[in-house]
Amino acid sequence: MDLKIGDPAPDFSLQDETGKLRQLSKFKGKKVALYFYPKDNTRGCTSQACSFRDGYQQLQENGITVLGISYDSPESHRQFKEKHHLPFTLLSAEDKQVAKTYGAYGGLLWFLMPKRYTYLIDENGIVIEILKKVNVDRQAEEVLGVFKKNDSE
Repeated sequence: MDLKIGDPAPDFSLQDETGKLRQLSKFKGKKVALYFYPKDNTRGCTSQACSFRDGYQQLQENGITVLGISYDSPESHRQFKEKHHLPFTLLSAEDKQVAKTYGAYGGLLWFLMPKRYTYLIDENGIVIEILKKVNVDRQAEEVLGVFKKNDSE
């Protein structure tokens, strides 16, 4: 069953790029852009990560935390983050369970990579938007726009 707008974001614990366990519920009270991406150091994924990097200050100023998830290992994430100077957390979902729970399992090579979906979660832990058609070069702007629209409603 896929996650829908208005559903509580399912909690999870995953290792970040340093091997530290991160739990989604620890971000309650903050807006979260949780983005699934296929693979570290591929063209589209690098563009998407760099969009978040370039828009990071503005996202932070608006209280938005960015978390990236792929099936890559924590070490792969560490290298990817270092190479592209990414200021946000990358999480390793090597067992694919979190992608299945969120409905992001099965991209182009369904068994190898997650779909490129972004879940926007409000301060109460509720999914307010699911972006399934992502412009990798403008992802940060898109995320900021959705949160600003939601805040004004």
